[in-house]
Amino acid sequence: MPLILDIAVTHIAGRGRQTVVAILGVAVGVAFSIAMAALMQGGQDDFVRQLINTMPHVAITDEMRTAPRQPAEDVFATAAISGLRPRDDRRGIINPTAAAAWLDTWVPGRFSTSLKTQGVIRYSNREAGAAVIGIDPMRESAVSPIIEEFVEGSFAALAAGGNNVVIGDTMASRLGASFGDTITAVSSDGLTRAFRIVGLFHTGTTIRDEGEAYVLLKNAQILSARPNAINEIRIKLDNPDSAPAVAHRAETELGYKAVAWQEANESILEALVVRNVIMYTVVGAIMLVAGFGIYNIISTITHEKARDIAIMKSLGFPEADMRRMFLMEGLAIGAAGCAFGWLLGLAMTYALSQVRFEIAATGQEMTRLPITWSILHYLSASAFALASAAVAGYLPARRAARLNPVDIIRGAS
Repeated sequence: MPLILDIAVTHIAGRGRQTVVAILGVAVGVAFSIAMAALMQGGQDDFVRQLINTMPHVAITDEMRTAPRQPAEDVFATAAISGLRPRDDRRGIINPTAAAAWLDTWVPGRFSTSLKTQGVIRYSNREAGAAVIGIDPMRESAVSPIIEEFVEGSFAALAAGGNNVVIGDTMASRLGASFGDTITAVSSDGLTRAFRIVGLFHTGTTIRDEGEAYVLLKNAQILSARPNAINEIRIKLDNPDSAPAVAHRAETELGYKAVAWQEANESILEALVVRNVIMYTVVGAIMLVAGFGIYNIISTITHEKARDIAIMKSLGFPEADMRRMFLMEGLAIGAAGCAFGWLLGLAMTYALSQVRFEIAATGQEMTRLPITWSILHYLSASAFALASAAVAGYLPARRAARLNPVDIIRGAS
């Protein structure tokens, strides 16, 4: 084995320029694979993190996933119901106090009850459509992502006395209002109520900054003429991955539709899986191109060293040694390329992490490219590189091992 290794090193060193080019090809492929994986994984992780942080892990609403069964369906084996007229009642979660008390006994996290109604916010001669959300400030502070985004005031100011409201700074700018001014909220039923602005927030999400207004729960119930009603329970879990199980239990017990964040964003998560497949396909293609460089140099060596191979076989070296020798040459080039690729990939990833920019027009503000540092990126890129190097070394090695030494020495080949 040491003799075979020594001969393999001699072959590689004998073609220094080609060897260096092949190593650089592998190194560049590994480096770009690492940098691309870090950037794409970082973007995906940042996107999922924003989904988790900006929306409840489980949202229970006053909707039903399926229509309730009618009494006739339970009495008769076959029943066709058409033209059913629903009762004229205002939707809402029935007995919200009992529902909240039950959730308190087992939910591994925090939750907040609210009443959301559509309305219009007016100030001076301007108005803006908004979702008026009635909340309990203490519970809302434990689940809302807005708690860390206040420019002025806070949710706690809602309970300071009087009719108070918290709105986004974009809505305030559109209305021409500022902190401390009094605005008028108009419900969809035409009821009006004056509120004083005691808080301004800026999340960077346009739909939220210009379309949401938070008031006390009792004020929202008065504005919408729905006393003691709520229509949404938002849950933040200690472990976001347990959201489907919590949603299933809540829906089974309460009867209302409970949606986990994974279900609410199912199409987006499927798109991320497809993107990962594309990413690793591109990584494999890069490594395949680098493998052609290794194949080229090993193939050239086998062609130029045909007489040496014939002599070695005539001296008693078996075909397995021939295959092993050229396979080691391919793996040696691949391993050297991986080592340099790790260093270059680390440098490229660090350079990408230092890129600074801001995007405000899209609704999300960013100051740096999202980068994920993971040893798996380095190991997967190296695995692709070594696999392509092994294949690139094995193919000419198999051909060299099959050479007939008599034909070569006689000059027949």
